[in-house]
Amino acid sequence: MSFFGINVFDFGAKGDGITDDTAAIQAAIDFAAERGGGKILFPYTKGGYRIASPAIEEYNGKPLRAQLMIPPGAANIQLEGEMPCKMLNAYIVRPLDSVKKHFTPTRFVEFLGKPLSACNTRIFSDWDAPEEHDAVARPYSILAAPEGTIGKGKFSATQFSITNLDFRVPMRHDKMYPTQSAVNLQNVCRIHISDSQFALSENVGDTVLGMELQPNPCHTAGLIASADQNDNNVLRNVSIQGFRYGLVAGEHIVADYLYIHNCEEGITFHDCSHLSVINHIVAQHNTVIVSTTETALFGMQKGPCNVEIGTLNFECGTGLKPAVSQLRYGVRDTDGRLHGSLKWHKPWGAQEFPVICTEQFKIERF
Repeated sequence: MSFFGINVFDFGAKGDGITDDTAAIQAAIDFAAERGGGKILFPYTKGGYRIASPAIEEYNGKPLRAQLMIPPGAANIQLEGEMPCKMLNAYIVRPLDSVKKHFTPTRFVEFLGKPLSACNTRIFSDWDAPEEHDAVARPYSILAAPEGTIGKGKFSATQFSITNLDFRVPMRHDKMYPTQSAVNLQNVCRIHISDSQFALSENVGDTVLGMELQPNPCHTAGLIASADQNDNNVLRNVSIQGFRYGLVAGEHIVADYLYIHNCEEGITFHDCSHLSVINHIVAQHNTVIVSTTETALFGMQKGPCNVEIGTLNFECGTGLKPAVSQLRYGVRDTDGRLHGSLKWHKPWGAQEFPVICTEQFKIERF
């Protein structure tokens, strides 16, 4: 342990992209919990930290379904990578002629179908998670806290933070969708996420290779924020790409710059009795950008959703692959639960923003 934090190397992590670092990282997390908290440092490596062990179904009889566990209790733990994540480098979805304007042919061909850039401090899973088609059931994830007994959110941990880390779940080539979520923090009361990314392990959706992200029967999510009756959820500079649900959000969310790409539902709210505020969203190639849950998603009950979204800049993906990521609705609130406002901007093309919502959610063009 250094003066500035707990180094995962001291617990046996290799970060070579080959060794299974699950046990070493869990040992560092457990050590931090036992001492009451601390910053767990992940030095940058080109290989990244491989998480290969199967998910643990339960902890002390409570649902978990995660490869790495946030221990129950009041410990104040932060996972931190060496530098902020480079965002916006996940997928090519434009035809070759369009991309050639920005890439030399050689560079473009080298990029296609390859693992994503190794410039971030990455924690990646290559475990083949079981398919879970029940929307109410708990999803399999890389990292989660077990279900607890505190409040409606069934919290077990009081606070957890993630900084400068890139979480990756595997793209299943035989399915062309992920069966695993990245990070599930629904049972953590307070979360702070900054300069971090939650995405898939490979590029998908390019027209040259003919590979295309498919509609996902599994209810996977990039990041699940705290459930109902939380009291502090802060996100800053967060990117989510490739899941059925990008960010699953509730109340007390304060977010500044969210980048949502290739999700079937970009940001979906379940209950915001207390106001949630998002300053700016960049949304590219999502089927639905902002939505409310249509069921008790992951066991979180539906409720009123008081939401203020300052500005939303989007691209619709019309005519481009993957077809599942072509915009259908900018806002979809079939139950009329959204209250608040949103101002949208589209830089080119038809100036359309199709919605299903009531007048109590005010929508304006920027």
